[in-house]
Amino acid sequence: MPELLSDEDLGKALGGLPEWSRTDGALVRTAELESFPQAIQVVNRVAEIAESDNHHPDIDIRWRTLTFRCSTHSAGGITALDVTLAEEIDGVIDSIRSPE
Repeated sequence: MPELLSDEDLGKALGGLPEWSRTDGALVRTAELESFPQAIQVVNRVAEIAESDNHHPDIDIRWRTLTFRCSTHSAGGITALDVTLAEEIDGVIDSIRSPE
């Protein structure tokens, strides 16, 4: 089972995740996309990553606003798996917002 991050390690991780916050034992980020289809593109790409990693975020979809919550339920809080997933979610959002 993955180990919970210490407050110190979580603080360091959040330093590299400026769009994320610690809320009720999870890493949380809200992102507003330009359109509903663009938001669903993000959700679909995150779903593929989550399936591949076998680690799934909670996702709230409100039109073009997405809220992601990452926590490791089996560990009861935030682990390195959640930090990695948050980084991957950031990459997806950035790539959808700024396609090359």
